[in-house]
Amino acid sequence: MSTESEAPRSRSESDSPAAAKGPSGRAHKVALITGITGQDGSYLTEFLLGKGYEVVGLIRRSSNFNTQRINHIYIDPHNVHKARMKLQYADLTDASSLRRWLDTIQPDEVYNLAAQSHVAVSFEIPDYTADVVATGTLRLLEAVRSHISASGRTHIRYYQAGSSEMFGSTPPPQSETSPFHPRSPYAASKCAAHWYTVNYREAYGLFACNGILFNHESPRRGENFVTRKITRAVGRIKIGLQSKLFLGNLQASRDWGFAGDYVEAMWLMLQQEKPDDYVVATEESHTVEELLEVAFGYVGLNWRDYVVIDKRYFRPAEVDNLKGDSSKAKKVLGWKPKVGFKQLVKMMVDEDIEIAKREKVLVDAGYMDAQQQP
Repeated sequence: MSTESEAPRSRSESDSPAAAKGPSGRAHKVALITGITGQDGSYLTEFLLGKGYEVVGLIRRSSNFNTQRINHIYIDPHNVHKARMKLQYADLTDASSLRRWLDTIQPDEVYNLAAQSHVAVSFEIPDYTADVVATGTLRLLEAVRSHISASGRTHIRYYQAGSSEMFGSTPPPQSETSPFHPRSPYAASKCAAHWYTVNYREAYGLFACNGILFNHESPRRGENFVTRKITRAVGRIKIGLQSKLFLGNLQASRDWGFAGDYVEAMWLMLQQEKPDDYVVATEESHTVEELLEVAFGYVGLNWRDYVVIDKRYFRPAEVDNLKGDSSKAKKVLGWKPKVGFKQLVKMMVDEDIEIAKREKVLVDAGYMDAQQQP
């Protein structure tokens, strides 16, 4: 079923520069994106539209729209001259829907970004996580392979979203040659997805790349991820809507970059002559405590006055330190991050202060309960 009649309307945008013809001979390259409504999907869509692509996103059916990250680039499909992004219903748990849309859309590039991507949640729903992240990837790869076999098209290029969590307890710095040691159902599932992708590349000659992306954040990050949880709390505390922030392990160290930078690396992987796997990272590692220092300090607050340690937020198996070695991506792809750690945190705090200000208006008018959070 098409979502075109149901998708929310948004302001239109000017036409972006036309791209060179795709391998199929069409006026524009066509990209198929799973997980288009997520953080990475929204930035990738913006990037590809800027390159002149047509973009088709596959979304799960829900009684509530979850398209807020892409509303600003959505154009009603009746405006055919400007609507170069379309949304269609499918699911990584439904192989028939994946094959149907591949046959219908005939994309030049496929980006598999969809996942149950929250590490802590994967301990709570491991079966579902494995079905979507691991077996879902296998379903999509098989749909691409069978579509190529049936249609005779050989130019489809496939991107698989990997994760630094696959390295787990492997000592840093972690590169493409570092062994995987996953420490969560999510990470183990991503490892399976990685090797499925390698297998389809080696067994069937599929142009398939794994992007092993280290933590990448933005103002569009989900609010239950630690970076956004912190910056949302900073905004609410500064405006007077919240008094405490509950966190787990403050010594966990991560390589944090800006998601908007990382989607360019995804695209660059699919523009190479040969498919390969790449680590994408800033090559800097910072603890959660350092993030707190920057975020609270930016607005003149001391994080120690507000943060409370809650054992429920500790993982059953912790990943202590992730720090990527992205020298291969720099050399082969010519990619490097543009946004640094402090700039990223301040960008997120600025956005979340504005959100808190809007919430304050609703609280003062009696439309929102100020005591929803402690």
